[in-house]
Amino acid sequence: MAGERMGFGTGTTGVYPIAATPFHPDGRLDGASLDRLTDFYQESGATGITILGIMGEAQKLEPEEARGIARQVVARSRVPVVVGVSAPGFAAMRRLAREAMEAGAAGVMVAPAPHLRSDEQIGAWFAQAVEAIGPDVPWVLQDYPLTLSVILSVPMIARIMSEHPSCVMLKAEDWPGLEKISALRRLQAEGKLRPFSILTANGGLFLDFEPERGADGAMTGYAFPDMLVELMRLHREGAREAAHDLFDAHLPLIRYEQQPGVGLSVRKYVLMRRGIIGSEVQRKPGPALSPTARAEVDYLLERLARRDPRAALG
Repeated sequence: MAGERMGFGTGTTGVYPIAATPFHPDGRLDGASLDRLTDFYQESGATGITILGIMGEAQKLEPEEARGIARQVVARSRVPVVVGVSAPGFAAMRRLAREAMEAGAAGVMVAPAPHLRSDEQIGAWFAQAVEAIGPDVPWVLQDYPLTLSVILSVPMIARIMSEHPSCVMLKAEDWPGLEKISALRRLQAEGKLRPFSILTANGGLFLDFEPERGADGAMTGYAFPDMLVELMRLHREGAREAAHDLFDAHLPLIRYEQQPGVGLSVRKYVLMRRGIIGSEVQRKPGPALSPTARAEVDYLLERLARRDPRAALG
């Protein structure tokens, strides 16, 4: 099994924010905002940082831009960095994984190619993916059927974990996914499945119950990672009512962020309002927030600030 690298392995817990990629209004990368964002995640108490995921608009980046972002974040971060390396071809995946790990990344994240349908196809594809990145590289299995259109059943996930000991974590973002988490933990309790970490996503939309089902933490892009850190602490301490109260206060904004397409613009707008990044812009193609949508987000923040001072942005 792949060994622990900078605190990242099968026992990983906590919050790994999925980092946005900041751009200037003209679409150029915003390196200064990227540094502020890296610092912000760490100051928020994040256990680690995940970059170049779907929320990071990795598919809109030039290969050299992606490699540059990986080097910049890894060099600045004091916590483990996981680098998304999913790509249409294995050559690009291999190079980004190799350069990220050489720069000091803790591991990489791999999502199944959208064309996969049968378990046979999925199994063969992941075997080739692991061969490409290297069997000694710790990696995260991304289970995101809502966007990727690939169904990873519980038996299929168990097979991947059995065949590839270098997979140390499941990023669980199936929807609904609570029963899947319970089923995987049940197999582990019965000794039928080896240990691995489970961090959940979906913008935190189900983070009120996921830790109670066995999730070890969150790997998602909600614009209040400091709230996610507090929420996971409350769950660990057994403060169920306080955890649910905090979650309920943020739920309207979490829900608003979950809108397909425009949701990333919402997250970037909030991060801009929090003074972390300079612009809310997505690199084209990508929708922008209308003045009405900005006003709605501002209203949600004003209401949230009555219960959580972190949302009092002035």
